[in-house]
Amino acid sequence: MDLKFTDTAPTDAERDAVDRLLGPPPSGWEGATARSDEDLRWAVGGVSAAKDRRDQLLPALHAVNDRTGWISEGALGYICRRLTVAPAEAYGVATFYAMFSLRPRPAKVLHVCTDLACAARGSAAVCTDLTESFAPAGTATEGSVWQESPCLGLCERAPAALLIRAGSPHTASVVAPATAEALTTAARAPETLPAEPSPATAVPQAGGDRLVLLKRIGATDPASLDDYRANGGYTALRRAFALGPAGVIREVLDAGLVGRGGAAFPTGRKWEATAQQPDGPHYLVCNADESEPGTFKDRVLMEGDPYALVEAMTVAGYAIGAGRGFIYLRGEYPRAFARLGHALETARARGLLGPDILGQGYAFDIEIRRGAGAYICGEETAIFNSIEGRRGEPRSKPPFPVEKGLFGRPTAVNNVETLVNVLPILERGAAAYAATGTGTSTGTKLFCVSGRVARPGVYELPFGASLRELLELAGPPEDLRAVLLGGAAGGFVRPDELDIPLTFEGTRAAGTTLGSGVVLVLDGAVELPRILLRIAEFFRDESCGQCVPCRVGTVRQEEALHRIKDRTGASAADDVALLREVGQAMRDASICGLGQTAWNAVESAIDRLGVYR
Repeated sequence: MDLKFTDTAPTDAERDAVDRLLGPPPSGWEGATARSDEDLRWAVGGVSAAKDRRDQLLPALHAVNDRTGWISEGALGYICRRLTVAPAEAYGVATFYAMFSLRPRPAKVLHVCTDLACAARGSAAVCTDLTESFAPAGTATEGSVWQESPCLGLCERAPAALLIRAGSPHTASVVAPATAEALTTAARAPETLPAEPSPATAVPQAGGDRLVLLKRIGATDPASLDDYRANGGYTALRRAFALGPAGVIREVLDAGLVGRGGAAFPTGRKWEATAQQPDGPHYLVCNADESEPGTFKDRVLMEGDPYALVEAMTVAGYAIGAGRGFIYLRGEYPRAFARLGHALETARARGLLGPDILGQGYAFDIEIRRGAGAYICGEETAIFNSIEGRRGEPRSKPPFPVEKGLFGRPTAVNNVETLVNVLPILERGAAAYAATGTGTSTGTKLFCVSGRVARPGVYELPFGASLRELLELAGPPEDLRAVLLGGAAGGFVRPDELDIPLTFEGTRAAGTTLGSGVVLVLDGAVELPRILLRIAEFFRDESCGQCVPCRVGTVRQEEALHRIKDRTGASAADDVALLREVGQAMRDASICGLGQTAWNAVESAIDRLGVYR
């Protein structure tokens, strides 16, 4: 592809997809078909206007990919003219994301998960059978193509697959649990597949009287604002207006709420630092790009209780002085996208978003931005670059997001679970909230239990419960081999370590991590060296390549694990030593958490489980 403007024209469908998003082009410079030579001599608005439009690049790429299934040279060129973006830069963005294709492909693409939870439930056999019954991966057949995929966030129904159909309208369907027969039928089906089961099926505790964050899932209609309000909805926002912004922040500080994405940074301190910045405007970003393998709690919250996130973001925006919020949502979450979109439209229509919320004079609105398949975009500064229309690469810190975040302005970033915790804090009061859990890990925590258990799903327990208590709820296997806590970036624990308290400080003292709440259970039938190799492949694929320690280290880690996957003892000693050296270099010198944690699970398997001895 030429990385400059060319005369290749977009198709009518591609042009229509972009124009529906951006509106009709105002001049020949931006691609209007009726133009004069004089019309091509300038771009209206200049550099400043072009910068203001740059953040529409990712939505425009989605618009074309959704309509035609891939992004042609003509379509990319048309997007570049509309947004005044250099083709080389747009090409760099489009090729960064796994869900986009710049080569022709069928309108139907079947993404078959082969990541940790699905691997533990037999995804390798599904792929082998699918190759024999339908076609090899990447081979277009009968208007469809299938490809292996990293975690789709459907771990409670593993093995899972996602069928995306380009067109007008663009549709997506989930096949889970997946078999080769079901996937072949889905790929050949002319219409969309049956609807997914209720989000409540992912919550084995649904209906329980001790639930806090999950209490409405299965008990209310996620599409009904009236149902939400009848079950306590918008009580927290009304109290927030009564307290004022500083009072809200004080409640969050007193409650001891810390981030639930893994870093465990105090939420109140982050909000306070953002609110105190004199520069404006302030922004709020909800990190809903939960791409850590084995994580699906945020998906269940968004699908089953979308208004809770809308209310929580409104409270957070009010506290930090933001007038605009963004939900950065995983591209692989079509039902969450639809339900959040409906919730936002309804909230605007009812005066719960917009210029004067509840008559309080506070103006706030929320926009959804879809990711497109990049694990690294779960890093808070990579989200900023992605929303701004750039490659989703992390930024160096300082400056920190509370000082210079999205669009260079003060920004608070929290994930879905962290934000919805604000509602019970304001409803019940900080002291009542902090009475649950432990002194330094307050409240309840959502755990994503998957793998070889009888009842996989999202569980809600008070901080301080033991890993053993959690597994007893989920139904562990008789021949338990290991538990992976925290996902691919986490660590393994042995069957004799199940009394570890599930708190940030408890897991840290035990030499592992709570992370985002992943609890992947493995039995004796699972080959650990293959699991470690899949983790290494994942980090190699997902490294953005920006820094050398991660870009090279993840490749060297995978190479070494390939060499020793069937070896132990002295024959593996040299490569184990190399793994330690490479792992330490990544941990010490990588620019962001991806490279810094890429060695964690491998290290814990070697040291705690005795793999390769």
